[in-house]
Amino acid sequence: MTKDLFRCLLALVAVAALASCTPESPADSSVLTCTAWSGYESFWNLAEDAGIELERDTYAGANRTDYSWIQMQAGETSDIFITSQILDENLAKENLVDLSGYDLINDFPTAILNQVSIDGGVYLLPVNYSMYGILYNKTLMEEHGWETPENFEQLEKLCGEIRAAGLIPGVIGTQLTGGPFSTVFNLAKTSWFTTPEGMEWEKRFLAGNATAAGTWEGTMDYVQRYIDIGMLTTDPEDRNDPHIVLDYLGNREAVFCTVVLNVNITQLPETGDKLGMMPFISEDGSKNIYMYSPTSYIGLSKRLTQPGNEKKLEQAIRMLSLLYSPEGQSTFITDQTPCLLSVLASTRLSEDALIYDAQQALWEGRAFPMTYARWESVLSDMGQAYKEWFRGENGMDGPACIARMDELQNSYLERSDHLYFCESTADFTLEETAQLLGKALGSAVGADAVLVPVGTFYQEGTHLRACVTGKLYKGKISTGVSNSIAPAMDGTYGVASMTGAQIKELAQAGFDAAGDGKPFPYVLVTRGEPKDEAVCRVAFLMGGYTEEAAQTYGIQEEKGSLRAFLRDWLEEQKTVSPGGNPWK
Repeated sequence: MTKDLFRCLLALVAVAALASCTPESPADSSVLTCTAWSGYESFWNLAEDAGIELERDTYAGANRTDYSWIQMQAGETSDIFITSQILDENLAKENLVDLSGYDLINDFPTAILNQVSIDGGVYLLPVNYSMYGILYNKTLMEEHGWETPENFEQLEKLCGEIRAAGLIPGVIGTQLTGGPFSTVFNLAKTSWFTTPEGMEWEKRFLAGNATAAGTWEGTMDYVQRYIDIGMLTTDPEDRNDPHIVLDYLGNREAVFCTVVLNVNITQLPETGDKLGMMPFISEDGSKNIYMYSPTSYIGLSKRLTQPGNEKKLEQAIRMLSLLYSPEGQSTFITDQTPCLLSVLASTRLSEDALIYDAQQALWEGRAFPMTYARWESVLSDMGQAYKEWFRGENGMDGPACIARMDELQNSYLERSDHLYFCESTADFTLEETAQLLGKALGSAVGADAVLVPVGTFYQEGTHLRACVTGKLYKGKISTGVSNSIAPAMDGTYGVASMTGAQIKELAQAGFDAAGDGKPFPYVLVTRGEPKDEAVCRVAFLMGGYTEEAAQTYGIQEEKGSLRAFLRDWLEEQKTVSPGGNPWK
């Protein structure tokens, strides 16, 4: 068999497998395509019970949010679009339906609609909100007769009484540096950071046209006062946030706890003490605030407004109307999600609910979005500087943190030319994307062949997480883009010695992840022309083979990140194209 004929045969096997495993789209024009977003399972079932037919996409890769916007940029948005962040307002306005004229938004508080408005239109609606404040042991406070403070003077006095009682005023979670970052920025929001001037400074700083020096001094002085009164005590063992809450509040060692955490309890298990949540306290008490973060956003493709799609649009509006009903919201919010808040104005929490005051704050404009978007590249390192400050390490203090902020942002902007390290010259199919990943893995681990499972149909559970489910589109490639085409599972890979005949046999059988006789197809990527009797080194993606295959072929697990292999390989290639970039 010639080399070209062998490759053609492999391509035909892969295409046949893809065709046999991909379900045909229903002919009914009312069937809606939608993003298979995790956490929506109960709502999908509710929609289907209401007679709304859904065809969910198969993406289960490593970067859901970026991939949703990459698809939108490529014009492949699902009818029902879901994302965790509004990354590009202009792109949303161009590609999504303006929902501001539909009755389904009538039960939204005006404050929420104002927060998502884009040039007067509403293109993405929050599904619900995670609310954040400062957690505290409510029972312990009541036993001592302590009231929640309303300004810094009261907080300072209370912390003195707490110390006199032999307790720690407040602890902060620092295992993840996003916690210290959020704490400093949240305190900035109690004064200037949420004003028009503060929002303008943020834009200019991120663009490299402003500095932290000359602006952040007042905030850093205020953070230092929180440190001085004992509100930002760090855990010497640097345990994770749930342990911080359970150990310090649950064991009555501390009264307050500052963590970026959605707790799933309202009573501490060891003592039965009740949890409370209070806002970040401003200096004079005039701007005591909570933070919120939408768990996700949902919108509709503008394609639905085109002639011929009237029935689909009607069904899509029905679906969103169901979502924004008490029944729809209840599919997300249960007794195990006490920090999740419905977006409906008609939802009334009891006054003893953990986030009752946070709900009032959101409706009254005293709650603000958690800072994250556009700060991703410097957030972790800034948080590390704040963590060292809280711990009194490396001479870090407020002025040093300001200097570090400017240094980090300048360094990031200087590296921005290296943000894109490769470029795709065309749109790839799913199979071609799998071939690309196979070449990257095979090159990195010295394999002769790679078997890459491709997720070509929706399947409940986690099986898709081991498959390639995202396509590479034409354009520049950043780390976010390369991660978006990689499977969600990462950290190891499999290797085995197999004959050419065994490789082709397994490639044709596919990856029966669920053991139900419905295998995902394998795309076989090879270097050279393996003969049936020749013994080859074969590589597999993490989780991309069954236990039966591991036993039959002696597949061994090795440590190594496919995402890292892929990035390095793409950077070396400079440009990639379907069918190009031969495996050398």
